[in-house]
Amino acid sequence: MNHSEYWQTHLPKSRLAYTTESGAAFCGDSRELLAALPDDSVNLVMTSPPFALQRQKAYGNKEQHEYVDWLKAFGRLVQRKLTPDGSFVLDLGGAYQKGTPARSLYNFRVLVEFCDDIGFFLAEDFYWFNPSKLPSPIEWVNKRKMRAKDSVNTVWWFSKTEWPKANVSNVLTEYSDRMRKLLADPDGFYKPKKRPSGHDIGRSFGTDNGGAIPPNLLEIPNSESNGQYLSGCKAVGATQHPARFPARLPQFFIRMLTEPGDLVVDIFAGSNTTGWVAEAEKRRWLAFDESRDYVAASAFRFLKKDTDADAMRELYRMLHGGDAVDLTRFRHFDTLLEAATVDETDRASRAKSAPEHGKLFA
Repeated sequence: MNHSEYWQTHLPKSRLAYTTESGAAFCGDSRELLAALPDDSVNLVMTSPPFALQRQKAYGNKEQHEYVDWLKAFGRLVQRKLTPDGSFVLDLGGAYQKGTPARSLYNFRVLVEFCDDIGFFLAEDFYWFNPSKLPSPIEWVNKRKMRAKDSVNTVWWFSKTEWPKANVSNVLTEYSDRMRKLLADPDGFYKPKKRPSGHDIGRSFGTDNGGAIPPNLLEIPNSESNGQYLSGCKAVGATQHPARFPARLPQFFIRMLTEPGDLVVDIFAGSNTTGWVAEAEKRRWLAFDESRDYVAASAFRFLKKDTDADAMRELYRMLHGGDAVDLTRFRHFDTLLEAATVDETDRASRAKSAPEHGKLFA
């Protein structure tokens, strides 16, 4: 079964927003859409849900006291849908308790509940350091100067079994200058022997493996200011999603935990960074979000850089109005109107799968 057959068989076309060569975005409740997928069919769920903050945000965060139970409903579904070697990567920002400079433990309660109650395994704990994050919370950091700025998110890598698919060789980092010098002249920099720490450093330590094994602290600035998504939002006057994660974060886990052709799902897609990266990495993908505004604007990520503003406004209007758009057809024409009127023979053959007039299905 190819990818379009997969989602056409299992997911409601009424919820479809747009398709690309490798994926599809849907507007609806992720719990309903996840439930419709076959069990044991998803290789990776990579997502960043609304955080449990005390101040209500536009993207729909829950209060801390109800957050863990709310998120567990999604976690139970994800656990069923993952392949036996599949993974669930969950990015969670920190928070303070209401009215005090004491930290909330909600993200750690999520970790414990997901493992103890749902049955996930913690494959590894990661930490995303965003050096460009602004100081917050203002009361404790800027005004009273009682706390350091909160610039690290916890990223829990859950797995369905103890042996998830993973290959760290796919995410090697550049060697340090010192390591490059060692590789150029191993005998001049170290001698094979057991160190005081107990590590036995053999001659193979001087082998060039193409890069260094990355740490579980990921330093990735979140400072995008001129990408295609933001340009599209500006052109049509759409609201930008306020809590986008940088492309390098899902890219790291998609490369490490999946192979080309695997299925990646984001259940809180927002601006659909995950789907965009999965497309570039030649993975199949599905993106779910219940906000029509965010889903419609997320399509801008997949457009050519020279797409004109009128075309983007037309696309946004169609998506916001509930039409389903095949972006692979849109990218080959100046406007959706032109795409919709060419090749009538091909369109007629699609009539059964796209009964509503004017909609372009994959």
